[in-house]
Amino acid sequence: MVKSKMVNRGKTWVGFVVGMLMLFGCGLTRDVVHITTLSEKEPFSDLGEKERAKIAEIKKARKMQKDQGLENVIQQTRNLTVRQYLSQYKNVNKSEAYDYKVGGYDVIDITIFEEPDLSRQNIRVTGEGYISFPFIGRLYVENKTTTEIAKLIESRLAEGQFILDAHVSVDVREYRSKQYMVLGAVEDPGTYSLQGQEKVLDAISKAGGIDFEEGTNEGMIIRTVNNNMDNEHKITIRIDFAELLKGSSPESNLLLMNNDLLYVPEVEYFYIIGEVKKPGSYPYNKKDISLVEAISIAGGFTQISARNRTRIVRLEEGREKIITVKVDAITDAGRKAQDVLIRAGDVVVVPESFF
Repeated sequence: MVKSKMVNRGKTWVGFVVGMLMLFGCGLTRDVVHITTLSEKEPFSDLGEKERAKIAEIKKARKMQKDQGLENVIQQTRNLTVRQYLSQYKNVNKSEAYDYKVGGYDVIDITIFEEPDLSRQNIRVTGEGYISFPFIGRLYVENKTTTEIAKLIESRLAEGQFILDAHVSVDVREYRSKQYMVLGAVEDPGTYSLQGQEKVLDAISKAGGIDFEEGTNEGMIIRTVNNNMDNEHKITIRIDFAELLKGSSPESNLLLMNNDLLYVPEVEYFYIIGEVKKPGSYPYNKKDISLVEAISIAGGFTQISARNRTRIVRLEEGREKIITVKVDAITDAGRKAQDVLIRAGDVVVVPESFF
């Protein structure tokens, strides 16, 4: 009986201790990370003058960079993954559904197998989309495939009783009517002629390849849909270049279209200022960089750092936020799950200790 009471009291005491530890632990959880949304009237009032000046300098530099880039265009267009794009625009990436269509300033060769003397090379399509051919005269070929042009010539030759059963072949000698651009972190950015059924990897090759030290793994195609129509609009198709180049995402090797812009964004940065051994800017070139990892990249804390007043200054939804993190509570107590993930453009501030 006495033993039973002692066991019960022991269980009660253990339960009490566990409960207190859980309560205490919850309190620590709430205190590890504290987020403050700054008002427009008193921005960064919780930071020192030196810190505020450095953050203002970083913000100014980032704004200039964004003003020169395509960020505004990308933000204003509808963004789709490759899978979403292919599901919404059926057959658009099938070669048989997207034969090259001749346009103004292209140069074509026409072969008449029954009458070789009628064959012509280096025929330039006019800006209005016409060519001239013996016996037929002017022929409108704008926006027609080479197969369609060949059949049209066969039909006109038969209608004029020149060759009743002609066999005609049309080939594009020079592609000049359609273009695409490759911009960003590539060796040779610029404008390129769209030659037949070119794909993303063809464009990257033409541009000399991706500079992965300066560029991100994710790129995009900014594409004009329903060109020259009332409902013309742009969309952004996001592509994981790393997966595409490894061969694990072949569907991302999309067929290119006229006026496409293939963009490889340059690497963004996060910044660490204050009491770390190597303050500065660091490339945000991989996902899931945590605060503790970021500080490690910067060489770790100095001896006079206020580790538990480490701050992340972040622009989110147009508003500045300060995320205060007690780093010791994460590292010493093994609370890795409470570590904060860094985002591109974040400024990590490690203040000096008062003691």
